[in-house]
Amino acid sequence: MPPRIGHLPKILLTLVWVLALSGVALADKIVLKNGRKIVAYNVVEDGDKVRYETSAGEMALPKSIVDHIERGGLTPMMGSPAAAAASLNLEPPETPANAGESEIDKSAVHDGAVDRNYINRVESGATAGTEQANQAARAHHAAAEFEMAKGDLEHALADARAAVFYEPEDPAMLLDLAYVYLRRSEFKQSLEYLERAKRYAPKNADVYKLEGWTYYGLNRPDQAVTEWRKSLALRPDSDVQAALDKALRDKTEEENYRENESAHFQLKYNGAAEPALAREVLHTLEGHYQQIESELNFSPPDPIGVVLYTSEGFADITRAPGWVGALNDGRIRVPVQGLTGVDSELSRVLRHELTHSFIQQKTHGRAPTWIQEGVAQWMEGKRSDESAAVLVQVYDAGQAAPLGQLEG
Repeated sequence: MPPRIGHLPKILLTLVWVLALSGVALADKIVLKNGRKIVAYNVVEDGDKVRYETSAGEMALPKSIVDHIERGGLTPMMGSPAAAAASLNLEPPETPANAGESEIDKSAVHDGAVDRNYINRVESGATAGTEQANQAARAHHAAAEFEMAKGDLEHALADARAAVFYEPEDPAMLLDLAYVYLRRSEFKQSLEYLERAKRYAPKNADVYKLEGWTYYGLNRPDQAVTEWRKSLALRPDSDVQAALDKALRDKTEEENYRENESAHFQLKYNGAAEPALAREVLHTLEGHYQQIESELNFSPPDPIGVVLYTSEGFADITRAPGWVGALNDGRIRVPVQGLTGVDSELSRVLRHELTHSFIQQKTHGRAPTWIQEGVAQWMEGKRSDESAAVLVQVYDAGQAAPLGQLEG
């Protein structure tokens, strides 16, 4: 059993605390000429195109519509529903324009910062249903969007909640709050506000778009498919189409899968696998769950989805390179073809992938890749051993790679 978190090497403990406090990861931000921003990985200028990666795959834009690229922006871990949400383009619901809204926006956020003194002044006379309440909501809304663009989801959440407090029936405010919760991997809370937004904007495609990602994060792919289809019926959208195609591949592959569950897991497995193997996998996962829960001082609030595949099914669904032995994109996906029981290697893989699920939920999807992989490898039992001395020498010589280069 690995040592408890209090006994981890000081550098790892420091990284875990940095993660808990800041919860950010490095990525790039493509700023379009129309003002929209796309958070992405591995942005490359290629002739008259700008190519980039999101969880939906590799994409490209005409360079003519790109204003500039901001390097080293903020985004969640790639592959999760929250990561996919970070790169979505959203169109706010149509609401009647209020006089002076742009002035409120400019007053609430200027010179690269939120003006809290201005927001406090606007709030001072605000009561529900008044023009002052509308202004206070707008000011908090502007602050939330600014903070979200920076990746500061803690302050974005506080401002988005304040905006909804002052304008509880405004679909744009409700949608923004739901979006922040989704970015934080808090799927139940996101769904609550999306349902409220739907009452006031039943034909807004983005409501159904985000509901799809929320249901997918809740391990309810059938409902995700339903919502994404509703979104596409209202408006064509390449993000939604890519998500729907992936979910339909899952649905087709898992159509004849058996199901089992335990206290903390919902398991699906290929019918060719032995039921005894499925039960043993659940038993092993529950044991790992208790250990990781103790080590990281965290209990995931929702059951974790697990899918056991044949080798062919795993390759078809994940589209992962052949050397990948498992994947965690919100559900733990593992090929188990030929196994009749949980051997030491499968146990190690399950512990590694389960650690990713814990970190993903504990940090609201904001853990950098080097934290994700470092802690997961530590929890599975890997150590630097003789490499540690070499790493210390590299660090002391000032030759260590910047953490931003460890992303992707």
